[in-house]
Amino acid sequence: MNPPKAVVFDLGKVLLEFDYQRAADVLGPHSSFTASELKQVIDQTPLLHRYETGLMTTPEFVAAVRTTTGYHGPEELFHDTFGDIFWEIPEMIQLQQQLRKRGIPTYIFSNTNELAVRKIRSRFPFFHDFDGYIFSYEVSSMKPAPRIYEALEQLTGLNGADLIYLDDRRENIDAGAARGWRTVLHSDPVVTVPHLTKLFDL
Repeated sequence: MNPPKAVVFDLGKVLLEFDYQRAADVLGPHSSFTASELKQVIDQTPLLHRYETGLMTTPEFVAAVRTTTGYHGPEELFHDTFGDIFWEIPEMIQLQQQLRKRGIPTYIFSNTNELAVRKIRSRFPFFHDFDGYIFSYEVSSMKPAPRIYEALEQLTGLNGADLIYLDDRRENIDAGAARGWRTVLHSDPVVTVPHLTKLFDL
């Protein structure tokens, strides 16, 4: 079988680590909640799900957090801090750069939100070096729902075994595999990097 024609990267826990506690620690003192309680409001909750599915705008999301937590700090502080929860996974970023040098198209495919993307764009130069991006909040669909996978196929013009997809969540990988994509359930660069290096003869 020929190598895939493009590599699709999930963002969180694949290219970037993240921890909402970072945001909660900064925002907590400006709310009526403790940092721990605030984290429970913003970390993988139904409220965040609505925001990351594009059902809420950024102003609506911030207003909902204010109402729920009593956050009374500046809006600029919330914007800056909410997305400032990431740090790089160097081995995976280097892998993406090696693929690009070989002329292999790479894409980001992420359940995420406007504030996170805004912050990542400003902080991480590697983020600008992809052929395209599918963000859940822009297509109003979150993995593992079919619609967001269809959006990726439309963007790339590829499907089936021409795509190889890296994600840390089993349900997301399974949805890609069901469409015939090649998949890698990512847990550690020590495993993922050699696999891709061999596959593409990097």
